[in-house]
Amino acid sequence: MSLLPYLLVIFAYLVGSISAAILISKLLSLPDPRTIGSKNPGATNVLRYGGKRAAILTLLGDSLKGLVPVLIGHLLGLSYEWLVLVGIAAFMGHLFSIYYGFKGGKGVATAIGIYIGLNPIIGFAVIATWLSAAFAFNISSLSALIATLLAPFYFYFITRSPLLLLGLLLITLFIYWRHRSNIIAIINGTEDNITK
Repeated sequence: MSLLPYLLVIFAYLVGSISAAILISKLLSLPDPRTIGSKNPGATNVLRYGGKRAAILTLLGDSLKGLVPVLIGHLLGLSYEWLVLVGIAAFMGHLFSIYYGFKGGKGVATAIGIYIGLNPIIGFAVIATWLSAAFAFNISSLSALIATLLAPFYFYFITRSPLLLLGLLLITLFIYWRHRSNIIAIINGTEDNITK
């Protein structure tokens, strides 16, 4: 078998390890996201102290980390099973960045990029789910938890691939693990609103 899929997995991890939140904050002369607010290097934290432009750029950057490697995999003609491995590698890079002491963000934006790369229609269905939940509850973390829980099942309904389902469920489990404190805050009624 060609080495290209294995090299793409490594490339995806290295690209995924780049923190858009940290880079955008530096470029815009904003505080390091790891030192302010929730201390999470992600778009929601950047939004609260850096404004909409910085947050949108962060969201776009983190999404591209998941999207681009998967699109390259498509160009190489890789199977869905390889594509999800590439996506997982990018996702793990975001969570456990080789450039930042194996620490990183919570992975939602990168997961969205992966979903769009795997199947744009399903990816945008996941985004629509997030937006609907955000409109209903006004809580970013809860919206992300709902959307990423449903995402693997959306994909399974269309592809009927058990390996794809398992791979995407792995991403969901890590997202839930990274949102432990948010889940507790949601249960306690103390989680921040998006518009706060």
